[in-house]
Amino acid sequence: MQNLQKFYIDGQWVAPQSSKKMPVVNPATEEVIGEVILGNEEDVNIAVKAAKNAFMSFSNASKEERMNILKNIRKISEEKFDDLADAMTMEMGAPRKMSREAQADAAIGHLDGFISALEKHEEKIELSNTDILLKEPIGVCGLITPWNWPINQITLKVLPVIATGCTCILKPSEHTPLSAMVYAEILDKAGVPAGVFNLVHGDGEGVGIAMSRHPDIEMMSFTGSKRGGKSVTIESAETVKKVTLELVGKSPNLVFADCDLEEKVTASVNECMFNTGQSCDAPTRLLVEKKCYDEVVTIAKKAAEEIKVGDPQEDGDHLGPLFDKIQFDRVQNMIQVGIDEGAELLVGGLGKPEGLEKGWFTKPTIFINVNNSMRVAQEEIFGPVIAVTKFKDEAEALEIANDTEYGLYGYVSSGDVEHAKEVANRIRAGSIAINGAGADFTTPFGGYKQSGNGREWGIFGFEEFLEVKAVVGFTG
Repeated sequence: MQNLQKFYIDGQWVAPQSSKKMPVVNPATEEVIGEVILGNEEDVNIAVKAAKNAFMSFSNASKEERMNILKNIRKISEEKFDDLADAMTMEMGAPRKMSREAQADAAIGHLDGFISALEKHEEKIELSNTDILLKEPIGVCGLITPWNWPINQITLKVLPVIATGCTCILKPSEHTPLSAMVYAEILDKAGVPAGVFNLVHGDGEGVGIAMSRHPDIEMMSFTGSKRGGKSVTIESAETVKKVTLELVGKSPNLVFADCDLEEKVTASVNECMFNTGQSCDAPTRLLVEKKCYDEVVTIAKKAAEEIKVGDPQEDGDHLGPLFDKIQFDRVQNMIQVGIDEGAELLVGGLGKPEGLEKGWFTKPTIFINVNNSMRVAQEEIFGPVIAVTKFKDEAEALEIANDTEYGLYGYVSSGDVEHAKEVANRIRAGSIAINGAGADFTTPFGGYKQSGNGREWGIFGFEEFLEVKAVVGFTG
């Protein structure tokens, strides 16, 4: 906690120029566990200057030098693994097991993915006409990350910056500064050169806009809300910098009657509720073939009722709280909207689970007999809420699945794998999981439509931070 009220700039923990403070609150207890300073434009300017100066040398660092830094980061990440997990349990309410096996584990998994990407990377490619293509670091990068998967998103942006020879300023969510602080300590101990990585806490208005507008930042990489993504894009337009966005999802799971209903429906419910529904790729829309609809409803109800909600400090497979009161109120409001729209409440509903009056806990909730015009079918709720809709045939299933302004993720459950592949090809989304298959750390991740642009993870996320230079007339 000693560095929580400091920023990490040019290889040092420094006092911010701003004095504006914000409490950090444990969502399970509603207790203040620290204070973070919210930076301003002056803080951003200092960090950008450090990153710009560092880029002059680090952009010329050899592949071997960058690889060694990544390997050092991996070693220190393993040493600080428990600190990362504990930080996310405290600041966002992720249960201890989930914090270790999913949240903190991403720090290691994505490292391995980017190490693999760097190993395979060719910096110079000779074309058949003897012209040369060079892939060079884009420059100083502004990185903005969310609160729901703090370290996952930080590593997805910071690690390819280092791997490609770029430099950066990171603005993590002001609601989850503890894990970002720990990660900055990891990078410092791993020997990342001064100025390559800089950490400035703050909100969108005070830091996010200043970063987006800054003429010396060549690229903005943003993960978060659609509203935030639009703001970054608009503010970046004046300087025509590159912008990549990973935004909102409203992912469908198309369940056909020929699949193992017990297995696939139960898994889909658990996947949606994981992280208390606070994942952009969660299968929040369960689209079910008419002839198996009643059976699916029965299975889904049982699965949801078996999900436990409890103290994130306790071990076990259970859900923690939503991350703050604002999110709790939004989820409660959307549950009420579903009731008012005429969707039938199958399980869960308004209020907190019994015995959990303190903290932002909510009930795993499923609506049935939902039509696709309802808000609960169209809007990202970002909580443990599923909307179940029936379809009569494949054509209607695809029509419903694609009738959304989003396209981040999709799921297909079918006993016929070839049929599932055909259906997957016709869903307009950046990723499709067939029969519950999971992606590894080299699989590209990103959206279609208003779910964003660009890709993260592995070689695809690596190359987002590179420019392509053509050198013509080169014969040697």
